[in-house]
Amino acid sequence: MSQYPVLCYAPGCNAPAVYKIAAKWSDGITKELKTYSLACAECLRPLLALAVTKRTQCRLTAGETLEAPGIYELNRGGRDRALARRTDLEAELRHS
Repeated sequence: MSQYPVLCYAPGCNAPAVYKIAAKWSDGITKELKTYSLACAECLRPLLALAVTKRTQCRLTAGETLEAPGIYELNRGGRDRALARRTDLEAELRHS
């Protein structure tokens, strides 16, 4: 199986994605990460800001939960629950 490139979602950016911007979602039974973007390091800040804006526009039904978007290290071939969350980057981007 050939490996295709996973690229940053920012318009015009063709850099490899190294981060997944996602939020934990649940309907009370199922849990998963809702993906907002895949990002390179350079486009991380604007894509995270866009994800936060999109999160505020989400309508949830009874029993659904959706946390704030976070930054996860992208791991090709790995499962979402095994992705390392980068709270250090989240804090750095919030305070700068």
